[in-house]
Amino acid sequence: QVQLVESGGGLVQPGGSLRLSCAASGFIFSSYAMDWYRQAPGKEREWIAAISSGGDRTNYADSVKGRFSISRDNAKNTVYLQMNSLKPEDTAVYYCKGIGLPWGQGTQVTVSS
Repeated sequence: QVQLVESGGGLVQPGGSLRLSCAASGFIFSSYAMDWYRQAPGKEREWIAAISSGGDRTNYADSVKGRFSISRDNAKNTVYLQMNSLKPEDTAVYYCKGIGLPWGQGTQVTVSS
């Protein structure tokens, strides 16, 4: 069964950091480029970061560039999103995704004082 399970979200103060994880199962993880998306209340889902299957290439949306970092560990079938200098506008449900793979349940990130 193909599955993506996000974790690591929570409540953090502005300027704080969180690291999200996405555990993959049921497919050959190392063959897939992976992305992170987010969806804020009342807004459409937004792409924020991508990483190549081998982890050697990354790309970011302007809204998170310089603050967020995507990485992966193919031995652990996991992709990560390190989020630093968090802002209230980063509040959203965060999802990982690969082409043709199902959406997971997401993990809630709330940035608030």
